[in-house]
Amino acid sequence: MQFVQGLPQGVFVGQTQIQHPQALPSKQAELAGFNLALHVNDDPKRVQQHRMILLDEFSQYAVNKITWMTQTHSTICHTVNDKIELQALEGDGLVTQTKGHALMMMTADCLPVVLGNAHGTEVANLHAGWRGLAGGIIENTIQEMQTQPTWAWLGAAISQPCFEVGAEVKAAFCAKYPELEQAFQAGQQTGKYYADLYHIARFILKLKGVDLILGGEQCSYLQQKDFYSYRRNAKTGRMATFVFMQ
Repeated sequence: MQFVQGLPQGVFVGQTQIQHPQALPSKQAELAGFNLALHVNDDPKRVQQHRMILLDEFSQYAVNKITWMTQTHSTICHTVNDKIELQALEGDGLVTQTKGHALMMMTADCLPVVLGNAHGTEVANLHAGWRGLAGGIIENTIQEMQTQPTWAWLGAAISQPCFEVGAEVKAAFCAKYPELEQAFQAGQQTGKYYADLYHIARFILKLKGVDLILGGEQCSYLQQKDFYSYRRNAKTGRMATFVFMQ
């Protein structure tokens, strides 16, 4: 398992990939590899076994709790610490101040964003598709945190050359932040644009006082061997981005 370098001591961040030495075989070629999503019509037992494999890997770093959620392309963020939730939380952001508690976000083109403070005492994990970014998932997650995040890590998402959107998407961002005009390039068809999720996220993060922004160099669509991509194939699995404090 590879972790992001350059973070406060005791903070571990990373993202799973399609390839995993313990991935179980699948009868569905589109879901082959280390799929971690229950909502894509995979065998639930297979997915749960994959999640247990992940938890077992995390346990080497004293992780004793792992939180998944029902993601809804919203701007809803929850703080999760010691309380045991009987039903899966709905939303797209998680915050914790508890050590040994891993926060999980699933993606397959949308942008995963991990946040934390300088002291390694609070972390957050959020799922940012264009709807969440435009609606304020980054802003809401930062507001939910008890301390000011000083760093962020951007996981693999669809890159600008592969992400064509309509004029309404550009309008949604530019009405809120006119400076984000630079995050859109004219598409090949009238009224279409190529959107840069990484540029948008970096702009909002810097606006909110996050100075150190890592990651953001990969493309889930183009890196076919590494990442699932919903735009590449609508029936596909999901990677998971994780963060925990040892």
